[in-house]
Amino acid sequence: MSKLLVLNGSVIPSEKSNSHEMARIFLEEYKQANPNDEIITLDLNKLIVGTKTLTTETFSTYWSDEEGMKYINQLKEIDKLLIIAPMYNFHVSGMLKNYIDHVALANQTFSYKYSTKGASIGLLDKLKVQILATQGAPKGWYPWGDHVAYLKGTWEFLGAKVSDPILLAGVKVEPLGSQTPNQIVSTISEEIKKAAKAF
Repeated sequence: MSKLLVLNGSVIPSEKSNSHEMARIFLEEYKQANPNDEIITLDLNKLIVGTKTLTTETFSTYWSDEEGMKYINQLKEIDKLLIIAPMYNFHVSGMLKNYIDHVALANQTFSYKYSTKGASIGLLDKLKVQILATQGAPKGWYPWGDHVAYLKGTWEFLGAKVSDPILLAGVKVEPLGSQTPNQIVSTISEEIKKAAKAF
């Protein structure tokens, strides 16, 4: 039995969210293929780890047991991570960035010890990650704002094995812009199901 953590990085209510619809299809297929796995969900909208930003005032307590270390330890205990990641202003949501700031901690999730040539060693090397991403504009419109590359690179830096991310782009322009989340996501549902079975 594996433990799968679902990380909600969307600020949109689930019934109106394309990324939540992607996750729904993914998890439905995943549960059929892995009926005994434990699935844990974190809604970053409702947690300190998602809403507390790193500042001068928060620095001394940012990685306390109640906040950062709790979630770092959780990552060390799970086997798989599913990230729901819409684009906001050319990047991930602020709360997903806050979560990453909490868990990307030297000597906990990565280390420079024993590394060579200035490289680091990721310490989450038992973790598998699947990214489900959306963006309003078609792919490539904002080459400076590739939130999928940021997520993939960050989790690989932390040592995780990242499956090919699934990006649903162009959801705010036609022909997708006037459709419902169910209709929009149906255009890539087979890709999502295939990824879920393999995860």
